[in-house]
Amino acid sequence: MFSSKTRWMQKEVNEQVTEQLMNGLSVPKLIANLLITRGINTVEDAQTFLNIESQPFHSPFLLDGMEETVARIKLAINNNEKILVFGDYDADGVSSTTVMIGALRMLGATADFYIPNRFSEGYGPNSGAFQWAYDEGYRLIITVDTGISALNEANFAKQLGIDLIITDHHEPGPTLPAAFSIIHPKKLGGEYPFHELAGVGVALKVAQALLEEVPQDFLAFAAIGTIADLVPLHDENRLIARKGIKALQQTKNPGILALLKACNVNQSEVSEETIGFSIGPRINAVGRLGDADPAVDLFLTKDPDEAASIADEMNAINKERQMIVNEITQEAIDMIEAEFPLTDHSVLIIAKEDWNAGVVGIVASRLVEKYYRPTIVLSIDREKNIAKGSARSIEGFDLFENLSTCRDILPHFGGHTMAAGMTLSLEHVDELRKRLNLLANEKLTDEDFIPVTHVDIECRIEDVTIDTIKQLNLLSPYGVGNPKPKVAIHDNAISQMKKIGSDQSHLKILLEDAGTTLDGIAFGFGHVTDHISPLAKISVLGELSINEWNNHLKPQIMVNDIWVREWQLFDLRGNKSNSKQVALLKDNDKIVTFHPESIQSLQLQSYTDKIFVYDEQSLEDLESTIESIFFADLPSTTQSIRTIIEKVKPKRVYCLFHPKETHFFATIPTREHFKWFYAFLTKNKELNLSIHGEKLAKSRGWSKETIDFMSKVFFELEFVTIKNGIITLSNQPTKRDLTESKTYSQKQDQIEIENELLYSSYSQLKNWFDHVYTGLVTV
Repeated sequence: MFSSKTRWMQKEVNEQVTEQLMNGLSVPKLIANLLITRGINTVEDAQTFLNIESQPFHSPFLLDGMEETVARIKLAINNNEKILVFGDYDADGVSSTTVMIGALRMLGATADFYIPNRFSEGYGPNSGAFQWAYDEGYRLIITVDTGISALNEANFAKQLGIDLIITDHHEPGPTLPAAFSIIHPKKLGGEYPFHELAGVGVALKVAQALLEEVPQDFLAFAAIGTIADLVPLHDENRLIARKGIKALQQTKNPGILALLKACNVNQSEVSEETIGFSIGPRINAVGRLGDADPAVDLFLTKDPDEAASIADEMNAINKERQMIVNEITQEAIDMIEAEFPLTDHSVLIIAKEDWNAGVVGIVASRLVEKYYRPTIVLSIDREKNIAKGSARSIEGFDLFENLSTCRDILPHFGGHTMAAGMTLSLEHVDELRKRLNLLANEKLTDEDFIPVTHVDIECRIEDVTIDTIKQLNLLSPYGVGNPKPKVAIHDNAISQMKKIGSDQSHLKILLEDAGTTLDGIAFGFGHVTDHISPLAKISVLGELSINEWNNHLKPQIMVNDIWVREWQLFDLRGNKSNSKQVALLKDNDKIVTFHPESIQSLQLQSYTDKIFVYDEQSLEDLESTIESIFFADLPSTTQSIRTIIEKVKPKRVYCLFHPKETHFFATIPTREHFKWFYAFLTKNKELNLSIHGEKLAKSRGWSKETIDFMSKVFFELEFVTIKNGIITLSNQPTKRDLTESKTYSQKQDQIEIENELLYSSYSQLKNWFDHVYTGLVTV
């Protein structure tokens, strides 16, 4: 057995619905099942999902407040009022700002943008910025991707005489700001059919209403913000993402082209992964380490040289961001290990002075990956007496809901179920830690702290074909709500398994089932080769892809997790060195020896803390939580091994089985040997074993040990007496069977043990242990 990193949760499918989708759509079973796991159960819904680009955009005027918003903006344009677009510093905020500015300028508006500095101003609208805007002559401010929590700031804008239009998608609180109008897909009173738009999606709806069409030039930016902000990719978000990716593949925008070049991405190969792992992080990096203005400038510029310069600058900032994240993450890990044991902390809240507040969200995500706990990482500002940071969560713990119960100590916070940002006074950090841990302890079980991977489908190797993988593209773009399919392939033979990479940290594997093979690559799984037996049946979970090499296409699986569901046997018999395998044993694992002298002969003295010397009384000290057992030498009886397996039920069994002495290949007297020797003694009455034993053995082609062995057996059966090396036949001995001799029985037992455990093939030994394990199963 080899434990998987996560809990594999198989999604249920209805076989009848599967058949209906297969027939109605003419797709293979794998595709039909994937649609079902995404909540698509009818042919009509499936056709809409698969052909999303043919669907129309929803009317923007179904959003409550849109008519007033459009009227006020057009009035400002007609009156040549200065309009300020107030954005946010992440990829969604930058994209939203770009779309809104672009739409306003297309209509001839005098429009500028303002993005607050994360460090000096914090998240969202602030009175200082509004005062500046008023002094600069702005009387209309439009927020994008922010503002829904700006209660005080909205009141301040009203006092100044500024009309504030809020467009946002973050969770609204119980009280909404007193703005001129609010465009929000979740706002009560609206009839908008889709509530999960990103901030840029809301901005796009305003642009659609203003321009009376969806601006195709803006779809590339809309896709960036939608995918980077991790909103669910279904309904209108899926439409935005699908059309936006095509727009990115065809755009002439100098900024986007320069950024793609900086990312070393071929424009024709742009996908959702390009946005998630290349474009998005570089945009976010600018706002995390300084002002986000250059990212907006990049998208708005028409000058290719300026675009190239900004893109190079963003690329350099992103590299700096990566370095800072690595440093803070290590510091946070050190703090957790020293001060916040997981046994006492269901929620991790880590704070330190001078941590870069712009990257703590990334650090929180890394800590969740490592510890799988809801995590808040805070940067402390002693001068202002505040802590500012970000939170990331796990399944089963709604951040927004739980943080909402702490509003009295969280004057500024906002976010979603799985992520949030906040600012609080230093004196409230411990109180927040106390409250959230109490809430988590009430709601989360031990199982909740084991990461979960939702398995979309189980299939066999023969189901994985080039055509099937190509059809998977019909479900893209992938993201939240429509994740890249996780496929589980269970219990396959291993044709090949080897470490790869310059540091041997990765794994290449060839799976086989019924003559069909499948390549697999598992990054970061190189160590697994030491823990999986070559004949084990292995299960893998991952994502299917096509490997193209020299114009030759092959299906493959990019492995995310590995699981061996049954116990494993590691055959070390005959190995001259066992140090490598012994070193792999964990603290609680045991080296079992049946003969104490083996400790020295096998050079196991340095592992005394792991050594267990077998006897029936000591079995009570053998813990049932042991995962691996290392059998160092041969037992006197196979029952000893059976007893240990029954007590421990180890996941892995390592068999060295070093013999104290070899019996199997020694000359074993047959009954004919005993019959001849007894007849010889009957004729000669006695024999001096010391003087004539070896000569007699040679005359028969036997060893001296054979004569000594038979003499000892006869002695135990009282057939003879032995005194001073002279063996003499007893008078009228009682007829007895050879098996009544302890020496004879032990010899036979040892031969049988060696035959079964030492000189058997791997398959024979595995079958022997399988029978032992099978006997432990209760039917």
